[in-house]
Amino acid sequence: MFTGIVQTMGRVAAVKEKGGDVELVIEAPGLDLISVALGDSIACSGCCLTVTHLSDKYFSADVSRETLHVTTLGEWQVGTEVNLEKALRAGDALGGHYVSGHVDGVGVVVEVTEDSRSVRVAFEVAKGLGRFIASKGSVCVDGISLTVNAVQDSEGQTRFTVNLIPHTLAHTTAKRYRVGARVNVEIDMMARYIERMREAT
Repeated sequence: MFTGIVQTMGRVAAVKEKGGDVELVIEAPGLDLISVALGDSIACSGCCLTVTHLSDKYFSADVSRETLHVTTLGEWQVGTEVNLEKALRAGDALGGHYVSGHVDGVGVVVEVTEDSRSVRVAFEVAKGLGRFIASKGSVCVDGISLTVNAVQDSEGQTRFTVNLIPHTLAHTTAKRYRVGARVNVEIDMMARYIERMREAT
């Protein structure tokens, strides 16, 4: 479980193909890895990965074909910057919203505009995913907990907008968003459970 509050940025140090899967080596000099153990989870741009190898500045994680298919991780190369967050522990502050690290789908940046000191970014996702996104609700984009400004449906697609404040731009990969960029999207888990309950009635 995570909060969507990015703790630091890391970078991909190596991508190793292994029998159809991939092992990622992530350089994380700004992340306190002393308290991390093998088998622990770290959210990497919103995707929960299990630590398989560990040093003082690096960790490794295996990525399955399923994860490569439904996230942007299959596009990562050496040097790709990633948002990092260690798993939530009992007693930790919840500054964002509850995030599972299970990416629901990939969105695309369709508009980036200046908005005073912030930047307003519009994303598009498949309509089947967009029905879980609500105005003033929470959404997790690349591991960042964000508040949705507005939602608009069109044929087959949903567009939603968020504002990125200066702190978010300075401390996450969001500062590199450009039109056409692909991002990992996780809907608010409450919306997922409500829909499941509705289907069961």
